Amino acid sequence: QVQLVESGGGLVQAGGSLRLSCAASGRTFSFYVMGWFRQAPGKEREFVAAISGSGGSTYYADSVKGRFTISRDNAKNMVYLQMNSLKPEDTAVYYCAADQSLSRRPSQYDHWGQGTQVTVSS
Repeated sequence: QVQLVESGGGLVQAGGSLRLSCAASGRTFSFYVMGWFRQAPGKEREFVAAISGSGGSTYYADSVKGRFTISRDNAKNMVYLQMNSLKPEDTAVYYCAADQSLSRRPSQYDHWGQGTQVTVSS
């Protein structure tokens, strides 16, 4: 079992940057693929990025490729999402998720954080 707590959301102007953090509990953190998802009002939850257990492989949605970077520190049980060149369309609640296999589908992930709001003003 793993518990996840996100932090780092906030209000930022377009073109700005934010760094989201996700703290995970549990002794087997490195066994989990970690993902970031987001959900805007009235829209379905969508994949943003994922990282393998070792951190050696990363995956991104086309909409964020080149602007967002996912990383993890297994010694600290942390995963991060560095978001640069933010756009108003990036506004959403961002969720950290964990699963033992890689997927871009939210339904495949067993463990979720409570979410953190990111608002990008134009």
